[in-house]
Amino acid sequence: MGPQASGGYTCSNPRCGALLTKCYNYAHHDVCNRMVAVVPGASLEGHLCDYCRFNETIPDLSVSGNIEKWYRLEVAKRRLLYNLDLLNLPYGTAAEGFELPLSFDFKADVLADEVWKTMGNEERVYTGHANGKITINIREADPVEREKQRIDFGESHRTLIGHFRHEIGHYYWQLLVQGKCEAAFKAVFGDHENPTYGQALEQYYRNGPQPNWQASYISAYATMHPWEDFAETWGAYLDMVSVLDTAENTSFLWQQEEEKQQSRQLDAMLRLYRQIGMKVNEINRELGLVDLVPEVFSPAVVQKMRFIHQLVQHAHKNVRNSVKAA
Repeated sequence: MGPQASGGYTCSNPRCGALLTKCYNYAHHDVCNRMVAVVPGASLEGHLCDYCRFNETIPDLSVSGNIEKWYRLEVAKRRLLYNLDLLNLPYGTAAEGFELPLSFDFKADVLADEVWKTMGNEERVYTGHANGKITINIREADPVEREKQRIDFGESHRTLIGHFRHEIGHYYWQLLVQGKCEAAFKAVFGDHENPTYGQALEQYYRNGPQPNWQASYISAYATMHPWEDFAETWGAYLDMVSVLDTAENTSFLWQQEEEKQQSRQLDAMLRLYRQIGMKVNEINRELGLVDLVPEVFSPAVVQKMRFIHQLVQHAHKNVRNSVKAA
């Protein structure tokens, strides 16, 4: 990519040669690293990249430290959307007329930091998903606060990318499961209608996770309700996909071409992920770090992963067929 004297950049690929400009959030805030293709003669200013266009609310940049938090949020969001593109999963904006528009709100709590844990419901921003909108409390972008929460909740991991991967699981439940294959979902994850989500939530925070949850669930929180079980398992699936993709592209995982084709199958993916996890976990323990792969993939968890893998493959096939039809 080379700069032009008149502004903008030219793609260095001789078969492309497109005129490019920096995403507005790259040029003005340095929280993005993506370029936007523009028509020659058009303005080079004010363009949002294909990832930043999903933002509906960004942090208040007049508040000290929020630009750094926003940067960390955008790094995690780009990794998430790269995962979705890698898997050819469908998503889109309201402007595109997408069936369930995806968007992001990055918001802060209303009150001062020292009273965050005791605020009323109306004053606190909850990280979550609702009808395509993923909201992240920007406090999660503060490593110290996030680690406090991880310890308070007894979690093996609590990361920004983990939040994104979990919440996008709720998004894809609504997009790919709701009204389409709910009976098959119930057969694997349980009945999401009985008890209700509110009842399950109250019971979980009153009694804690189910005894011996490791035999059937990817995490303690997954025991709360089938929707959370799906989102937690979906997040673990994306973790696996991203680790294997990075391992392959950095030569950490060397395979023959035939082995690469076979490794697209779930059983092979799980086998490779376990192998990487066991080795890196031991290295991390030598340094006093948390495990890279803390999950236990019991037969019940593998069955749930298989449901998600098949759901992803089906969505991938539909996207590929729609592209061919176009």
